[in-house]
Amino acid sequence: MSLPADLAAAEAELLTALESALASNAKGRWTLDLRFEGLRLAPVALRLQRQLDQPERRCRLLFADAGATALAKRDAPDQAEAISSVSDCYRGELPAESTVLVCVTPGPPDYDEVEILCDKFAGPVVLLNGRLEDAAVGIGSVARERRRGFMAQWQSAYTLQPLNAAALRHAHPSDWQIYRLDPDGYRLAGTQEGKPAPEELDELLSGSAAAGLRSVDRFMRELSG
Repeated sequence: MSLPADLAAAEAELLTALESALASNAKGRWTLDLRFEGLRLAPVALRLQRQLDQPERRCRLLFADAGATALAKRDAPDQAEAISSVSDCYRGELPAESTVLVCVTPGPPDYDEVEILCDKFAGPVVLLNGRLEDAAVGIGSVARERRRGFMAQWQSAYTLQPLNAAALRHAHPSDWQIYRLDPDGYRLAGTQEGKPAPEELDELLSGSAAAGLRSVDRFMRELSG
């Protein structure tokens, strides 16, 4: 299976994977990751909301702060009623449990609010390019408790990430796929059930010709083109 040729193909693949994930667990905690530097996520999120929002299943976009919320409403006035901040959502009347809540790019400062939201809302919650874990927390008891508890609830529905001379991809319900950049393009180097650790990636990609950061730039250009 080849990598998506452009952003539109990646978004279509992401939607299919998320629908599969929601069908397998309609009240799950799912992650979506398009890890490309410089990629504007708000337009991606707005397109995703339009596609997920159905009469029998609504979808709401939740941004981390009031500024990002206001910008999204300005850019998509026809979707404004489906856009709010994380805090506004859990402090107000919660939507029906069939609603899909998509949190857009929440970071470590948003950890507590996202956790409160998930405690209060029994329906599906999706993180789009979320990074709730804070590297500054380190490996102490707080970090371990978070990994054992709240962070352990999340499962990947879709991941597409360029690496150095490689790419990582996962689309629910398939295995994780690792691609190596060869002179004639990206080739599948291996698959495994769970997300590969850095040392596993090194092992799978060992023996390939190092293409340096140029490979990442090339992949990003191809995807965005």
